[in-house]
Amino acid sequence: MVNMRYYPVNLDIQGRRCLVVGGGRVGARKIDTLNQCGAAVTVVSPEVSPAVMQLTAEKAIVLKQRPYRASDVEGMFLVIGATDDETLNRQIHADAERLNLLCNIADRPEICNFILPAIVRRGSFVMAISTAGKSPAFAKHIRKRLETQFGPEYGVMLELMGAIRSKLLADAHEPEVHKPLFEQLIDGNLLALVKDQKIGQIDQLLESVIGPDYRYDQLMPPNPPSQE
Repeated sequence: MVNMRYYPVNLDIQGRRCLVVGGGRVGARKIDTLNQCGAAVTVVSPEVSPAVMQLTAEKAIVLKQRPYRASDVEGMFLVIGATDDETLNRQIHADAERLNLLCNIADRPEICNFILPAIVRRGSFVMAISTAGKSPAFAKHIRKRLETQFGPEYGVMLELMGAIRSKLLADAHEPEVHKPLFEQLIDGNLLALVKDQKIGQIDQLLESVIGPDYRYDQLMPPNPPSQE
């Protein structure tokens, strides 16, 4: 049996309090991802980048422009250290561990209780690439390769699948009958039809598999979310 160092998991941080210590380039990247996931982000740093100042002006984050204090981790769900001060990073880790908090220190897997994978995101379709902290450069290399293979159509198709599932459930279909329907749609080359925006053929496929009440323009929002 092969033992894994890390347990793969997707965290729901919508509305949860998350702390980022460090407001430079690395911190700004961490903040951006947390914001995309709906976290309530607090940033602590004496100096911050223009990007972080802009987020503060937009009230997208709470900024405490001062040195870190041990009390900053209290009440947080997740803590990220993104400073270039090794002593400070270890203090952040120790303070978070004391309260049993999720803690990541950028580029220091030995003082993290979780690590962040490289990700490819197409709307709600997300792929995570991890090397268990052994080679972030290789994870980045694989991410770039995957980005060329998986285009925005994957995100659009997932939105369509989600809309179909919601309508099936609303129409009192039993969940166990959904799987073969979705398999038929996938086997019917739905992804390629979505990529080529062949709406008429998509409607034909939906009607043949599910019924005439399922049409692309009725299922999809007028302005679907960004797929990048």
